[in-house]
Amino acid sequence: MKGQPTAAKRFGWQLLAVLYTTAFLIILLLAYTGNLPPQFSQIPYYDKIGHVVLYGVAVYLGHRVFAYRRLVMRAIAVPLFPILFAIGTVIEELLQSFSPNRTLDATDLAASFLGIAVGYWLAEKGR
Repeated sequence: MKGQPTAAKRFGWQLLAVLYTTAFLIILLLAYTGNLPPQFSQIPYYDKIGHVVLYGVAVYLGHRVFAYRRLVMRAIAVPLFPILFAIGTVIEELLQSFSPNRTLDATDLAASFLGIAVGYWLAEKGR
């Protein structure tokens, strides 16, 4: 394990995470209101690619900012941020069934989980 990051480096990761969270929420808002740029539809599987990339970056940043914290459940340590983000992802995907501009889609959920796994793996690898 590498040494502890400096306060300036931690602040940089935190600032990046806040900026990314803002962008992520804006993208969600645009999707729920049906205002994503129409040019996206010209990219094959743009929604699946978007899920993998957006969710992967979110988990990568979140896991780093939360200092790789783990939640111990019955002697099993699970990564805190990725688990919480995965739970939020399932809830958000279920909420899509109530939106006229979104659809509940198992492949979107699978793409989101793939992104979560990749983001977690990259964060752990860069530890």
